[in-house]
Amino acid sequence: MDTVSYKTISANKETVQKEWVIIDAEGAVLGRLASEIVKVLRGKNKPSFTPHVDCGDNVIIINAEKVRLTGKKWSDKKYVRHTGYPGGQRFTTPNELMAKNPALLIEKAVRGMLPKNRLGRKVFHNMHVYVGSEHKHEAQQPRKIELKF
Repeated sequence: MDTVSYKTISANKETVQKEWVIIDAEGAVLGRLASEIVKVLRGKNKPSFTPHVDCGDNVIIINAEKVRLTGKKWSDKKYVRHTGYPGGQRFTTPNELMAKNPALLIEKAVRGMLPKNRLGRKVFHNMHVYVGSEHKHEAQQPRKIELKF
C-alpha cells in the first residue's frame, strides 16, 4: 500500500521566526489598519501560524497622528471607561483622544481586536506606536510593509 504521510507542523517559542516590520499609518482608515496590524502581530500571514503561540512579528507604526476615520466618527464615536467608583463611567471621543495622545487611538483599536487572554496581552507588547516618522528601532532593521486597502 502506497500512502503519503503528512505531518502537521506546530510552531513553538523556540522554532518561531520573528521579524521587525514597519507600517506607515498616514492616510489609512483606523479599523482597516488595525485589522492588518493584528494579522501581522498574531502571525496569521505566515504559513507556520499556530494559534496558541506568539508567532507574529514585532510591528512599528509611524505617523499615528495621520490616521483617518470615516463618516462622523470623530465626534459621534464614544470610548467608555470606568473609574471604579459608583457613577464613575467616563466617555471620550476620538477627537479628544487624538488631542491627548494620537498613539492611543491605534492602541485601543488593535487591543480590541486581539484575544482577551494571556497570549493577547503578550502579543500587544510586540507593537510600538509612534507619533511622527521617527522611531527608536533602527538597530533592528525593520522591513517596510505596504498595506493594500
